[in-house]
Amino acid sequence: MTLQEVVSQIMPADHQAMQDAQKKWDAVGKPLGSLGILEDIIIRMAGVFGTKDFEISRKAVAIMCADNGVVVEGVTQTGQEITAVVAANMARRQSSVCKMARVAGAEIYPVDIGMANAVELPGIAQKCVRRGGTRNFVKEPAMTRQETEQAILVGVEAAQTLYDQGVRLIATGEMGIGNTTTSAAVLSVLLERSPEEMTGRGAGLSNEGLERKVRAINAGIALHQPDPADGVDVLSKVGGFDLAGLCGVFLAGGMLHVPVIIDGLISAAAALVAATICPACKDYMIASHLSAEPAGWPVLNVLGVRPILQAGMRLGEGTGAVAIMPILDMAMSVYNGDTFDDLNMDAYTPQS
Repeated sequence: MTLQEVVSQIMPADHQAMQDAQKKWDAVGKPLGSLGILEDIIIRMAGVFGTKDFEISRKAVAIMCADNGVVVEGVTQTGQEITAVVAANMARRQSSVCKMARVAGAEIYPVDIGMANAVELPGIAQKCVRRGGTRNFVKEPAMTRQETEQAILVGVEAAQTLYDQGVRLIATGEMGIGNTTTSAAVLSVLLERSPEEMTGRGAGLSNEGLERKVRAINAGIALHQPDPADGVDVLSKVGGFDLAGLCGVFLAGGMLHVPVIIDGLISAAAALVAATICPACKDYMIASHLSAEPAGWPVLNVLGVRPILQAGMRLGEGTGAVAIMPILDMAMSVYNGDTFDDLNMDAYTPQS
């Protein structure tokens, strides 16, 4: 399947189903709108599934693992070897997101989409587009356009695999040293904001490290002049394999009619690329939490989604996305619960 074929299958969400879900909420025996954003998200999911009656009992997190050549510019405090260490822990189901997913009842699907060092363990899908990771975008484009489209399709394939296994709620996660740099570069282009505004300290940079990070992003954008109207062009020039794979997961959500949860800054950047490629796929996105990075609010505002959590989280791996799964389960239990009629109560009515 080509990228164009994927995009051609993405339609806007079903607004009639959303209206039906709103009526169902209004009939539940509680004050109108009293679960706030949670009600909005359930309504949004009804539009995704095309019916007010749906279930999300089987969940998974798709985690794209890749390395970024720009780390040679001193934009991180750790080396690329950490990507492989954490990915190996994911394969063994020992990383932070694995522990949280176990509590949330979610499956883990880590993918080697472009790590510098191979992790040859059975618990990680081997889909490496380019061993060694991306190139240093300060000197040359991070990827070729062909590599970028291939990586996007790896993400589509991952989502399709999970869907075929019965998963109906997909969270996005990533592991890749240097990917807050690539994300800030992508967002600077797509949001037409300066790197100084969009760039944060990632996993914990000093002032000098932050300055190097901003300089690298400015240099890459100035050198390659990515086209903000062309998401694939932006990814290929200043993005990463993990971002491209996550972009594919978001596009696949629209193709498969499955909601996809945005984690933090990295997956939000990938979501914005997906929305640039196909605006209709925004209907299929759910925001989990507000990233502590400076670009957190701007990107979610453009995507038109509101986060459930504001907890200062910045771990990555998909931890924020997994954290809201139990909350969504709770909301679904109320949504499918007793109505005013069941409780022999008078229904609440809107008050002016």
